[in-house]
Amino acid sequence: MERKDRLFQIFSRRIRGVLEELLTGTASVDWEAIEEIRLRVGEPLYVICRGREYVAGSEKEFRVSRQDVEETLQIAVRYSMYAFEEEVRQGFLTVQGGHRIGVAGRVVAEQGRIRTIQPVTFLNIRFSHQVRGCADTVLPFLLDPVTGQLKNTLLISPPRCGKTTLLRDIIRQVSDGEKPGRGYTVGVVDERSEIAACFQGIPQNDVGRRTDVLDNCPKALGMMMLIRSMAPEVVAADEIGGAEDLEALRCVMNCGCRILATVHGTSMEDIRKKPGLREFLQERRFERYVVLGKRKGPGTILEISDGSGAVIFRAGEENRRLLSAGRERSCG
Repeated sequence: MERKDRLFQIFSRRIRGVLEELLTGTASVDWEAIEEIRLRVGEPLYVICRGREYVAGSEKEFRVSRQDVEETLQIAVRYSMYAFEEEVRQGFLTVQGGHRIGVAGRVVAEQGRIRTIQPVTFLNIRFSHQVRGCADTVLPFLLDPVTGQLKNTLLISPPRCGKTTLLRDIIRQVSDGEKPGRGYTVGVVDERSEIAACFQGIPQNDVGRRTDVLDNCPKALGMMMLIRSMAPEVVAADEIGGAEDLEALRCVMNCGCRILATVHGTSMEDIRKKPGLREFLQERRFERYVVLGKRKGPGTILEISDGSGAVIFRAGEENRRLLSAGRERSCG
């Protein structure tokens, strides 16, 4: 309840009231499992929990007002919008606790660059749910059984299937040395503040004792900065894609660092159709490929392949799950 009360403070007083009704009403929405709350001026308040959408308040009567959006945004940034101007320009900001607020509205542009978004009329509050131990099932496939060193690994997943949550826990365990072998120095390029969820430069998520983070930094640039300045043994990045990202990955690998990365995709075949990544497969740059899905909810491991693309694990009817702790939770 303490966590719920703390997170409630993000919202305007009116929004808090309708959320309280939803959480104590017949819908029995579990606050701990809420993934998103969406505010749109003139529309109902929507809550996403375990992949299901709920309407807070009476759909015919309650509508989010501009004041609700403005007040919620001001409370979230502690009435210091100027401190978040750069993040707002990028369409999101991270607040204390690692929670991420997506913003949209009227874009003010100047000479082809976004200067600000004003007024903000749409908010998407995505709650941070760190799931410690969710990598326990997959990690033995990714570590050298003798040295404990991480193999170059690519996590493949459609959106909202748990790749960032899994990535975060692999980073944490490799950094802390929870599995056989010592802990490794990890450098994280957190371009969209989703892995470590830094607030004022300090990670709000546990990414391990030996982890250094470049927050809000482009991946290609950040990977090379880490190599030059922080001497990481493992470099981690989320959602690689462009040619610059792939070239930076090559440079990191050529420097002797291990790579842990994610990419949007549905299968190994999907990855083979992407020109840059197809070359990586042909060159066997990655030693492990992990495909995620949500056959039985977010976080289902569908298969794990080696560097040649040969499947070394495929989920059976039981579908091993990443999520533990005795109850199903979304990997977000």
